[in-house]
This record gives sequence, C-alpha cells and structure tokens, in this order.
Amino acid sequence: MKLKLMLWWLGVMLKRARSRKAAFRESLEKFQRFDWGVATEDLSIARHYRMTPQAVHSDTGLPVDLTLELRFRDADSATRFLRKPSQRAFREGLFDGRLRLVGDSRDLERLQGLLKYL
Repeated sequence: MKLKLMLWWLGVMLKRARSRKAAFRESLEKFQRFDWGVATEDLSIARHYRMTPQAVHSDTGLPVDLTLELRFRDADSATRFLRKPSQRAFREGLFDGRLRLVGDSRDLERLQGLLKYL
C-alpha cells in the first residue's frame, strides 16, 4: 500500500512541477512526449505517467507502449529506492538485481534530468 501511495504522489508532484517550474516545462519541450512507468516484477503494483509540455497524466497499470519502464523486484525495494533516487542508487539497483530497466538507458538519463526538478 505504501508503494501505491508513493507512486500516486509522484504523479501529483510531476503535475505540480509542470505547472510551477519553467525549467521542467522546457525539458519536456525537448522531448515533446515522455511516457514511462514503475512496477514490481509481478505487476501487482504498477503506475504509468504520460508527460507532454501541455499536461502530465498518471494512471494505474503498465501499457505496452511506454518509452521506459522501471521494474523492481518487490515493493520494499521500490519504496527504498524511490525515497532517495540518485544515479548511484540506479546503478547499484541494476547491478544487484533489485531494479530492471525496460527501454533505452538514454531515456533513464532523461527521466533523471526531469526528476531533479521535483
């Protein structure tokens, strides 16, 4: 339940950043569209985010057309990771198997660039 709340709150924070921070909107302008999601490996908890310069939409589930997916081994790993996301945490999570990246690693760099505005 904690992870579901964290992912919902992330959507709220993304919407707030888009409406309040010009640098966040400028970064989104470069991408035009960025669709990404977070889920556990068993997909019991999943949420996706569709971001454009005009709006940020968040919903449950993990559609197949996402640019980037972050899949965590379990909900506890995801909550620990999402509390303090950093490049080091991403790298360590990938190496020890707590995190699996589905998509291009360049998209992960783009996501990290956007998340710094939160």
